Amino acid sequence: MTRSLQATMLAALAVSSWLSLGLAQAVAQQYPSRPIRILIGFGPGSSADVVARVLGKQMEEKLGQPVVVENRPGNSSMTAAEAIAHAPDDGYMLFMGTVAQTINPVFTHSNFDLSKDMTPIALLGVVPNVLVAHPSVPANNVRELVALAKQKPDTLTFGTSGAGTASHLAAELFNLKAGTKILSVHYAGGSNQALVDLLAGRITLMFNVAATLAPQVEKGSLKALGVAQPKRAAIMPDVPTMEEQGMPGFDAGIWIGLLAPPGTPEPIVKALSRAANEALKTEAVSTALKTQGIDPLGGTPQDFRNFIAADTERWTTVVRSAGLSN
Repeated sequence: MTRSLQATMLAALAVSSWLSLGLAQAVAQQYPSRPIRILIGFGPGSSADVVARVLGKQMEEKLGQPVVVENRPGNSSMTAAEAIAHAPDDGYMLFMGTVAQTINPVFTHSNFDLSKDMTPIALLGVVPNVLVAHPSVPANNVRELVALAKQKPDTLTFGTSGAGTASHLAAELFNLKAGTKILSVHYAGGSNQALVDLLAGRITLMFNVAATLAPQVEKGSLKALGVAQPKRAAIMPDVPTMEEQGMPGFDAGIWIGLLAPPGTPEPIVKALSRAANEALKTEAVSTALKTQGIDPLGGTPQDFRNFIAADTERWTTVVRSAGLSN
């Protein structure tokens, strides 16, 4: 290749890059020019729905356009997720994702890959999961529970809201890290039915959201043994984390984050991330989330991307180690 040809090609590439950058900047300057929709894979009143509606109101003020929330439940929220994965990448159709998008594909061998099929915008918050025990269980912390499970493995059971759910995989993560074999009992009626049986003593243990369990713990109907995330739950500040009790890296919180279709231009992603993070810092959003037992988070798109990679790896390891994949 001659030097003149090389120079011509480099010049062409430079012009192409300049034009692409100019187009992206122009798109960002005009965005948004119409309403933005946030799709949710769960019904009204769910944690993801609460976050979307509370955050959406504040984002409207930051972006100058209405933010419309649409519930489209189905297939453990994967129906909505797959719709976003094939939506236009113009920033007008977003998705309120949860831990379901990192658990379900691993558990069901789906071709969906959150790290490739969506563009992370911001990790918004986490619904803390807490490990609780019936008062009859002779263990008051995680270390005592591990010792008990190894001494009397047939006396303990985890209640879950179904095979492959967050509560089930949290139980299996416990078994994996503790070296125990506590049996999981799945409830077709979901976590509410499992909680009823836990309170009655028909099962002995359960991972469930802190907001649901806090009243029972306060009354003494259940014992809180550990918070299943790196930081203590705001709603249960006196309960130590699993990590504080000898289980490093134990993270089974139900995260919630904002995502866009793959290929969404970076300037649009940055604009949305900035608006979401600013909204999280407002007193209205912070108070509303904490009232619902949701701990606000926040961060850059890259922070969220890194989090997704770590979460996917964690649940892949759990599913494979426990032989759970469908």
